[in-house]
Amino acid sequence: MGDPLKIGIIGGGGWLGGAIAASILDAGLVQPRDLSLSYRREQPHRFAGSFWTTDSQRLADRSDVIIVSVRPADWQPLAVNAGGKLVISVMAGIRLRELAKHHNTDRVVRSLPNAAAEVGKSYTPWIGSEGVNDQDRAIVRATFDACGAQDEVASENDIDYLTGLSGSGPAFPALLADAMMRDAVSRGITPDVARRAVTAVLVGSGRLFEKSGECPAYTVEAFVGYRGTTAAAIEAMRDAGFDAAVRDGLAAAFQKSVDMGNSS
Repeated sequence: MGDPLKIGIIGGGGWLGGAIAASILDAGLVQPRDLSLSYRREQPHRFAGSFWTTDSQRLADRSDVIIVSVRPADWQPLAVNAGGKLVISVMAGIRLRELAKHHNTDRVVRSLPNAAAEVGKSYTPWIGSEGVNDQDRAIVRATFDACGAQDEVASENDIDYLTGLSGSGPAFPALLADAMMRDAVSRGITPDVARRAVTAVLVGSGRLFEKSGECPAYTVEAFVGYRGTTAAAIEAMRDAGFDAAVRDGLAAAFQKSVDMGNSS
């Protein structure tokens, strides 16, 4: 039997790093004593039995796998030598070649979980460098399966696009929910009733899609074909530019990810 896997999360005191830590602990991928987490200011009071530090190099030295979970703007000053170990970035925009050079390793992975990692429902696309081996890939898959679901994609261009589509996570449904709630309240529905109604619609829809496995287009066209109130709403939204607004938003997010990588 091999030695237990030791994972370190730089930025483990933050929201995303903490969500990943909770997920991999719950899944049994790592034991508390084999998990190291770094923080900048005040040590969080969670993950009893794990190692907390403000020294990210010390974290890296005692870990087999290093997950980098900091804001891209805070990454350049992060002087951590991985010494050839597996480094998994959950930062938007930072390219594989930059990660490898900055952390002194040819085993690097770009990934992008989303906010739903906190409830084990994240979707995480990822891509590894040429130095990433089969064992590394197994660790990456296990890490992000613990957070929800994952896919290894073909190119960094795919990661840049998915940064906007899936990396934004609950932001897009939240935007739709906010618009629906505002309209409901403007028509006299109380905020509490509007919130419960909208939440039920979004949660129920997500579970329905997950259970059925069908393409969302089938659901949309089924309602359009019924020619009822939902069809009227869908057609009005499309006429108002709904599809174009989504396309433009995803294009803007994609370009932002590319620009962040070019400026790193």
